[in-house]
Amino acid sequence: MNTFKQIFEMAAANKGGPATLEAMLKAPLDSSELLAIPDDRWLSCMAKCIFQAGFNWKVVEAMWPGFEAAFEGFDVGFCSMLSPEDLERLVSDTRIVRHGAKIKSVQDNAAFLQDLKNENGTATGASVIATWPDNDYISLLAMLKKRGSRLGGTTGQYFLRFMGKSSFIFSRDVVGALVREEIIDTAPTSKKAQTATQEAFNIWSAESGRSLTEISRVLAMSVS
Repeated sequence: MNTFKQIFEMAAANKGGPATLEAMLKAPLDSSELLAIPDDRWLSCMAKCIFQAGFNWKVVEAMWPGFEAAFEGFDVGFCSMLSPEDLERLVSDTRIVRHGAKIKSVQDNAAFLQDLKNENGTATGASVIATWPDNDYISLLAMLKKRGSRLGGTTGQYFLRFMGKSSFIFSRDVVGALVREEIIDTAPTSKKAQTATQEAFNIWSAESGRSLTEISRVLAMSVS
């Protein structure tokens, strides 16, 4: 396994030098910034990532004001209490993508956030996500998959990245770099492979002081 310094040098060579590479990196938000984000914005981002999965992202983005209106600004209380009649109405609402299972996931994820809030006595449900330790990120992914709705795989990973949480995404290039570094030998779907990936990221983070997000981006850009 190469050091992070060596991987950074590979990525810099691909992108025109260290300064150019640095300009392409963006640090995640810190815990205080994440904690300041209300639950409705977390629910909105969950929903957007779910609706974009397997669909044209640009179409969903263009329709998003309609989604915000249809789901009352993704108010968690409102969304968690959607009735069968509300869900039936939304399936016919032309302002949104009319996918019944994905529409139902908004209700389920609103309830998920409320459960996290009640169980942990926190100001918001997303406080649990915001303060989850980076050195056990794979357990956060597992929790989202188990307790959230349609938040497994890269959907949950993109959700965390877009919210500004320190994260890595198992994109094609990141997986390619991890295979090159002999951390894994295929897409890390098993717990063993994910644990190995987490351990490697923890080593690179301790070495460099970089976030999971920055390390993930450098890995991706180190692939020729």
